[in-house]
Amino acid sequence: MFAKAFRVKSNTAIKGSDRRKLRADVTAAFPTLGTDRVSELIPGKEELNVVKLYAHKGDAVTVYMIGSNPILFELEKNLYPTVYTLWSYPDLLPAFTTWPLVLEKLVGGADLMLPGVVVPPTGLPQVQQGDLCAIALVGNRAPVAIGVAAMSTTQMLASGLKGKGFSVLHTYQDHLWKSGDKSSPPAIAPLAVSPTDSNEEKVDPGLHGNLSSLTLEGEEEKRKVHHPEASEDTSSGALSQDSQDSKPLQEQMDELLHQCFLHALKSRVKKADLPLLTSTLLGSHMFSCCPEGQQLDIKKSSYKKLSKFLQHMQQEQIVQVKELSKGVESIVAVDWRHPRKGSTLEGGEVRRIVIDYAKRNSLVDADNRNLVRLDPILCDCVLEKSEQHSVTKLPWDGLLTRCLQNMQPAYQVTFPGQEPILKKGKLSPIDITLAQKAYNKKVTVVRNLETYGLDPCSVAATLQQRCQASTIISPAPGAKDSLQVQIQGNQIHHLGRLLLEEYRLPGKYIQGLEKAPKPGKK
Repeated sequence: MFAKAFRVKSNTAIKGSDRRKLRADVTAAFPTLGTDRVSELIPGKEELNVVKLYAHKGDAVTVYMIGSNPILFELEKNLYPTVYTLWSYPDLLPAFTTWPLVLEKLVGGADLMLPGVVVPPTGLPQVQQGDLCAIALVGNRAPVAIGVAAMSTTQMLASGLKGKGFSVLHTYQDHLWKSGDKSSPPAIAPLAVSPTDSNEEKVDPGLHGNLSSLTLEGEEEKRKVHHPEASEDTSSGALSQDSQDSKPLQEQMDELLHQCFLHALKSRVKKADLPLLTSTLLGSHMFSCCPEGQQLDIKKSSYKKLSKFLQHMQQEQIVQVKELSKGVESIVAVDWRHPRKGSTLEGGEVRRIVIDYAKRNSLVDADNRNLVRLDPILCDCVLEKSEQHSVTKLPWDGLLTRCLQNMQPAYQVTFPGQEPILKKGKLSPIDITLAQKAYNKKVTVVRNLETYGLDPCSVAATLQQRCQASTIISPAPGAKDSLQVQIQGNQIHHLGRLLLEEYRLPGKYIQGLEKAPKPGKK
């Protein structure tokens, strides 16, 4: 409403009788304030002015100002607090949370759409359609906007957090705010969450708005925006035009559908959520797992319907789907250990992808280039649940380190004339140790030979011949299907020559060579 400059018609001091009437109106409009706080908001002796103005669309608005700050405005006989008032009384209205990147769109006259709403661990506040609500940013409870709920909380959740959530009336940094002292929001810490809190409807704590599907409606015209920095040629309902993939659209949509489905099961759906409505899986989880620049449209896939796709996933034994009530299907079981293959990336590739993503989406902090602002996708990738409402920025090294730590480690071993072998987990070196046996005798033990394509039996036979010592082959403790070789005496010198010179293994993959006997000593 105040996204553009307004025209002032009059500015007069309020009369004593009008001041008393205003107090009564505020008490009626906001009963939770109480008499004392109403008297504090509208003091008896401090100068209070009434400003009559016309908004840029012609709406007649009455603004009440104390000192230089507007504290209330009246539109069509309804009273609304300004952000200056809400900073003093942050709990005056039910508050919803959004991302900092969304604020600039709200200031420009946009309404807040539900994909941009962050769902806290305690769930959304319970409101009805038409209720007045405050809008705050992640990590700070100080409201930055007020708006009217376009639907009830129940309807919001039933829609899968899609559609318009709030008609925004006034924001921090708009022209009404500029008519005051132009102060910034105070830092008000989010309320602590108790494990026993909330008898409200349970919502997946990991569910939050995804800027890749964010839609904002402006007051001047209705438009769709996928991201504050999205390129203009990104169209709704289609895959990114930047993609160089020559695959047919249907095949691309099939791959995107599988990707969103598996991502949702891994990062958003928990065992406690089952049974889970299939419509909830799609609306609340799969859509928000869609990558930047792409939009999931099942009708453009080969499956055409979600039910047909889930039938296929049931045949693959990933999920079990049942009709718990007539016409309503739910996922009742998930095979969390089902093998799900993914492409591998080297550390350098991960760094490049993260850096390119941050720069492409203008997430590098303007005031400190060493910091990166976290959008919903990065939050989902690197933050713990307890951090998602308090951490909004990370230094580059912290972001890249967290990304690498949260990825599944893997290694690849290549032998001449064979296909590379890819295995999950960290690459363990060949481990050489000395052990003390009876009568102060030492034995050399070597493990993890199989990882590097070496046969423990062949290594044992070679060492037995060269060292003229007995060898024993036995199962390696704590390692499934792995053998260890034990040679009598300290034979690390011979073992090192065998591994380094004949098998040509890099020294960095051998652990324990420093325990070889010193020259001149037995």
